[in-house]
Order: sequence, then C-alpha cells, then structure tokens
Amino acid sequence: MSTTPRLSIRGVDPEAQKAVSGLSQYIRNGALDEALRELVDIRASQINNCAWCLDLHVTHARNVGVDQRRIDLVAAWREAGPLFSPRERAALAFTEAVTLISKDGVPDDVWGAVTAVFDEKETVQLLMTIATINVHNRINVAMRTALRTEPVLPA
Repeated sequence: MSTTPRLSIRGVDPEAQKAVSGLSQYIRNGALDEALRELVDIRASQINNCAWCLDLHVTHARNVGVDQRRIDLVAAWREAGPLFSPRERAALAFTEAVTLISKDGVPDDVWGAVTAVFDEKETVQLLMTIATINVHNRINVAMRTALRTEPVLPA
C-alpha cells in the first residue's frame, strides 16, 4: 500500500478542519482526566492503525504523567490486571466497543461497567472523546497523513 499523502483537508477546506477542532476543544474543556483521555486516544488509534495519532497521543500521555509501562500495555489492558483502574478499564472497553461498533454494538456489560464508574455527563464526554479520536483516525488514515519525521516534542 502506498503511503503517499493524498491531500490536506486543512489546505483544501479550512472550515472542515475547524469543525473537527471544535470537537477537540469540547473534549479538552471537559471534566475527564487528561491521562484517561490519552489512554482512550491511544487505544482507538491502535485499533484504527493511525500512526500519526499514536505518535501524538503516546507523547501527550507521557507529558501528563502516564507511566511508560502503562502506555506500552494499553493494547493488552485486559491482561494487565491492576495496572489499569476500574475507570480506565471501563473506558478502554467502551473505546473498543464504540470504535468497532459495527461488530457487536455496545454490549450491555460494557455499558454497565461504564455507567457504574462514570456519571451521565462523564459518560457523554467519554463517548465524545471516543467519537472525536475516531474522526481524527479516519481522516488521517484515509488521507494518508504523513507521520512526522521528528518525534513530537514534550509540551
């Protein structure tokens, strides 16, 4: 498969980029913990094979204090035992279900786990976090957004 970038959405239609940026701003202004949001972004980006987003969110996770071991084990969070909190485990299961929604929808047990540890507003914000990273992943993968030649620098 070619890795040549197809086009720049920002270059062709800056308003489209602004719309997606609005979703991202909503997420940043929400109540969810930044480390949790980064773990969600990493897991969805792994599933969607989005190297651009993985590169960005792994760096962001480090910058907000997520331990490298936890970053390394996000893909195997179910087997990582207590390395991930009950909230993180519920969020990661929800991330997988929403990202792969055509497979089984969001099973009742996944929904129950989320609503047991997140209140209704947090659940909405978590869903919007997952939806937003999936939008970014799909845009970057579809457009073959080039991976940065230099690693993302710490903030």
